[in-house]
Amino acid sequence: MSAASDAAASDIPETVATYLRLRGLTPSSRSWRKKRRRGGDDDENVPFAPGRDPLGLGAAIAELTRSAGWDSVLAKEEVVLKWADLAGADVAQHSEPVSLERGLLTVRCDSTAWAKNLTYMRAVILTEIGKRYPDAGVENLRFIGPDVPSWKWGPRAVPGRGPRDTYG
Repeated sequence: MSAASDAAASDIPETVATYLRLRGLTPSSRSWRKKRRRGGDDDENVPFAPGRDPLGLGAAIAELTRSAGWDSVLAKEEVVLKWADLAGADVAQHSEPVSLERGLLTVRCDSTAWAKNLTYMRAVILTEIGKRYPDAGVENLRFIGPDVPSWKWGPRAVPGRGPRDTYG
């Protein structure tokens, strides 16, 4: 070895020089410095820096949903899923949320009597939704009765007005 290569090899740690020799490469300080990381420039790789602590699973998922903009979508789903908690167990047996569009939550009831009684409870239910799920964006409630049978649809329906005076 020449004097220049001895001087260059002395700058390299012995472990790196041994590794390079075993790989069949000539140890030089230039190749060693090229692969070293720069110090001071990279703030995110500094140990014990703020924000470097590991997060719990719940906090990581909350951060993901917030950064992806899923908060309002998930809050709307929670309103539908937790309807029994919001309205009460007795009310939930006779009603179910059907849709939530443009701030209007539509709830289908078993009977028109239940729909009418729930209109009187609208303010209480709307306040509870706003308190628990403010990101859902529920501004109003609409209670509808059960679907009535339609005679215009079905396998034997005829287009047009059809016969009149059928029932007397």
